Amino acid sequence: MLSAVEQTRLKVSRNTAARKKSQLGQFLTPAKTARFMAGLFVPASGRDCRLLDPGAGIGSLSSAFLERCVSGELDFDNIGITAFEIDGQLHEELTKTLSTHARQIPFVHEVVGTDFIEAAVNRLQFNNLDGFTHAILNPPYKKIGSSSRYRLLLRQAGIETVNLYSAFVALTLELMAPGGQIVAIIPRSFCNGPYYRPFRDFLLRRASIRHMHLFASRNKAFKDDDVLQENVIVLLERDGRQSDVTITTSTDDSFSDLVSHTHPFDRVVLPGDSERFIHIPTSPEWNALELSAAIRYSLEDIGIKVSTGPVVDFRMRDHLCAMPEPGTAPLLYPGHLSDQRTEWPKADLKKPNAIRRNAETEKWLYPTGCYCVVRRFSSKEEKRRIVASVVHPDNFPATSALGFENHLNVFHDYKHGLPEMLARGLAIFLNSTAVDENFRRFNGHTQVNATDLKLMKYPSRGALMALGEWAARHEKPTQDMIDARLGDLIA
Repeated sequence: MLSAVEQTRLKVSRNTAARKKSQLGQFLTPAKTARFMAGLFVPASGRDCRLLDPGAGIGSLSSAFLERCVSGELDFDNIGITAFEIDGQLHEELTKTLSTHARQIPFVHEVVGTDFIEAAVNRLQFNNLDGFTHAILNPPYKKIGSSSRYRLLLRQAGIETVNLYSAFVALTLELMAPGGQIVAIIPRSFCNGPYYRPFRDFLLRRASIRHMHLFASRNKAFKDDDVLQENVIVLLERDGRQSDVTITTSTDDSFSDLVSHTHPFDRVVLPGDSERFIHIPTSPEWNALELSAAIRYSLEDIGIKVSTGPVVDFRMRDHLCAMPEPGTAPLLYPGHLSDQRTEWPKADLKKPNAIRRNAETEKWLYPTGCYCVVRRFSSKEEKRRIVASVVHPDNFPATSALGFENHLNVFHDYKHGLPEMLARGLAIFLNSTAVDENFRRFNGHTQVNATDLKLMKYPSRGALMALGEWAARHEKPTQDMIDARLGDLIA
């Protein structure tokens, strides 16, 4: 049955305009992924099953769930399915999918064409709860505006979040009965960053994480729709007591190279982490940084601050210059930085190289000095997520101020430069493979936020200075040299 649904999915996907997919955040679930997701539910027999499928599409996920029921892997006395789908053009295929299964196993179902967020908030407000025992979902992916109708509706339910996918998961959690199981495929972006902090708190208060599956390739989970997003499949239990977490990984949705490990929860959410970052360790071995007693200092401990570059170019367009001229300061973009060095100005950058100094811009500038900077965004081709460079005052002999554009994170000392060896040592540490591997455990997208960098652990100030002195003796250290040097430090 699911193979027929898959053929329908491919047809519908081909015939749906990209603009409509984007507007609805609509990307239908491939059959292999649907089967894997349905396979995560822990069998329970001899009771009622009330399945919620919000954003049901053509019914691929409900179909995969019902396949397990038909096979006897999931055995219930009664089954009821509530499938929400706002796109009326999919209702015929969704109803057809569910009706076909009704020939194999008795169950009742309803297709609801109203907006899931509005309907769920209404149910919660009027205490009209079904107490769903199971939920399976591939929610829409789309940002929610800070003053939008959705944001106001969610706040009425006590939910603060920035994307439709996290809103769907939060509302689903609220509609579940105690012990209810939720399986969802969602972007990994909720695992870290300040914007998803309220959602992480919400989720971890109401559910236990039982299982997480990570796709190693960012473009394979929804490859038919050319979606470039690192996705994770999660199994949650409403009001469950948190215990160990099963982590599985596969390269793509064939699941042919599936690897599974079990980890204690304190490797997933680190004790004492106020931001509640969710880490996804992909091997049973502890990362070198996790084991090292030498990597245990906060930025506050070592007297360093980190901030997002304060110059937002589109807001200051009238003050920017293509090339430096009298009365301007250098303006640095990621494109000015390569191989831990600065190349400025660059006539071929297609970005302004300077910012005028005046009463409006002066507060956004830093005094010329030594800074360690990290690009906020990495491309999918880059081997590392964290790419650090040193900005040295020798590159700017004729100016007393620098502008750092918003696509850079800047390590500084209360908006002043760092000692040169400290800046160099910090860049060497951040460019190590061990740091990159550790960072990927909680960061699933190409963005590196200042908050992420602030919450990491670092070597002591003295150790960083020593790394900087080593770097000064090796003009262009290779990745192997950097990793070996860090290995000596944490051994």
